[in-house]
Amino acid sequence: MLIRIALPSEAPALAALGERLWRETYTGLIPASNLELHLAETFGPRQQAAELADPACRTLVIAEGNALLGYTLLRACGPEEGMASFHFVNPLEVARFYVDASLHGRGAAQALMAAALDHAASAGHDGVWLQVWEQNPRAIRFYAKAGFQDVGEATFRVGEQVDRDRVLVHTLMNLGL
Repeated sequence: MLIRIALPSEAPALAALGERLWRETYTGLIPASNLELHLAETFGPRQQAAELADPACRTLVIAEGNALLGYTLLRACGPEEGMASFHFVNPLEVARFYVDASLHGRGAAQALMAAALDHAASAGHDGVWLQVWEQNPRAIRFYAKAGFQDVGEATFRVGEQVDRDRVLVHTLMNLGL
């Protein structure tokens, strides 16, 4: 298992991975029409290529051989107006974080999160934040174990549906190194 930065040529594979993992995570929990709208807006090769080319974004992937089995999309930005407040000067958002079920229990998610936090610290970010669906207790527990703290709530649109998310933050120590 290797964690590395996604390559621009991997946009189609990343789009397929993102869509597959989203379907596996949310099918049956979100009405199919809303799921399809969200997937069409979020996970095409064109959308992934744009994110890979965006200097504010960084995508880290878990690769085993030629297969991509997990990824996180990191975006240098703060929360939208009206969201839970936190006070980072240079925040980094974990916009997406998904790992294939075949890697569950093997430490892959923890390694990917450690790589994301290392990237954030080395890029000069003082804190990391994310949104997680309030009805996803497994993810909430994972993020808490990774050192994230709940600071409030926000909404997240999936197609025509608006869900309530928890906003979690992780402060990074800047040791002046």
